[in-house]
Amino acid sequence: MKDFVKLDVDLGQRSYDIVIGKDILQEAGSFIKKVVKHNHFIIITDDNIPQEYEQKITVSLGADANVETIRIPSGESSKSFASLESLLDDIFATSPERNVTLIALGGGVIGDLTGFAASILLRGVNFIQVPTTLLSQVDSSVGGKTGINNKYGKNLVGSFYQPKLVLIDIDTLSTLPERELLAGYAEVVKYGLINDREFFNWLDDNLDKILAKEPEALKHIIYKSCEAKAKIVEMDEREGGKRALLNLGHTFGHALEQQAGYDGSLVHGEAVSIGMVMAFVMSCKMGFCKQEDVELAREHLKKSGLPVSPLDIKDSWDATQMLKAMSQDKKVSDGKLVFILASAIGESFIEKNVDAAVVSDTIDSFLV
Repeated sequence: MKDFVKLDVDLGQRSYDIVIGKDILQEAGSFIKKVVKHNHFIIITDDNIPQEYEQKITVSLGADANVETIRIPSGESSKSFASLESLLDDIFATSPERNVTLIALGGGVIGDLTGFAASILLRGVNFIQVPTTLLSQVDSSVGGKTGINNKYGKNLVGSFYQPKLVLIDIDTLSTLPERELLAGYAEVVKYGLINDREFFNWLDDNLDKILAKEPEALKHIIYKSCEAKAKIVEMDEREGGKRALLNLGHTFGHALEQQAGYDGSLVHGEAVSIGMVMAFVMSCKMGFCKQEDVELAREHLKKSGLPVSPLDIKDSWDATQMLKAMSQDKKVSDGKLVFILASAIGESFIEKNVDAAVVSDTIDSFLV
C-alpha cells in the first residue's frame, strides 16, 4: 500500500473516510471494496479527464468487477436539468440495480451532478467521490452537498447526500492548469479566513511551495482543508447553523457567477476569491473588522494570482442584477439577506440581518 493519510467524517451511519495521498487511483479498488460489497460500478467523468485515470480505477477493481464509463461534456453548463436527464438515461441503459455504485471521477461539476443523480436514482444508490481538481478535493467532494443550477441561480436544486468514500490522489494535480489550481486555492484560503489564523499564516509563508505544486505542501493544504470542513459538517450536516460559515464569500461570488453566465469567463474559485474580499470590505464598512485585515486578505489572494475585484474579470457589471440574485440565494432567511462576515482573519461569523443598502454600497465601491 502506498503512502496516504486518512480522515474520518463522523456522521453516524453515514460516516465515511477521506483518503489523501499519492498513487491512490491505482489503489482505489482496495479502498472501495472495504465499503462496497457489490461489483457493478459506473464511472462518471468528463471530456477533460485523462482516460488513464478511469483505467487505473477499473484495473484496481479487479477482473470480476462490471465497470462501465459514462462521459459528459465538461464545464458548468453540465450542471443542468437537461444534463441530469441525459445522465440518468445513460445510467438506466446499463440496467442498474440498487446495488450499483456510481464513481464521480472529475472536478466539482462531476461530483455535484453524480451525487445528485445517485441520490434520486432508484431512490438512492451508493456513490464514491474521486475528485481530480484542487477545488473539488478541498471543498465540493466533502460534506454531501449535491445539485445542479437553474436559471434562478447556482445549486438551487439538489440534496444532501453523503458519499461512501472520498479518494484524493494528489498526482492528479500535476497536470492541472494554473487557473484551475488557483480556483481551488481560493477555497483553501477560505478555511484560514473562517476560523484558523495560524493556517492562514502558514499559507502566506508557504505560498511559493503551493504554487510550485510541491507534493508535501499540497498534501498538507488538502488535509487541513478537509479536516476543517469535516469538523463543521459533523456539527451541522444540513446547514442549519455553523455550516453556513463555509459560505464565506459565496453570496457575492454566486451572484457574480450568475451574471457572468457560467461561460468560463469567471470560474467558481475566482468568484469566491472576489466574494471573500467583498465580504471583508463589507465587514469593515459595518465596523466589524479592521482595514488592515481587509488588506491582508486581499493582498494574499492577489499575490497568489487570484482576482480580488469584479473589474479584474470584466469592465461592466450590473449591481441591480447582483442584488436580485442575492435575494434568491439559499441563505436568505425570512426575506433577510444572510452573509458570512469577519471580525478578523480567522474569526468569521453569520450575520442574519444585513441592510440591503450596505450590500449595495459595498458592490458600488467595487465597480468604480
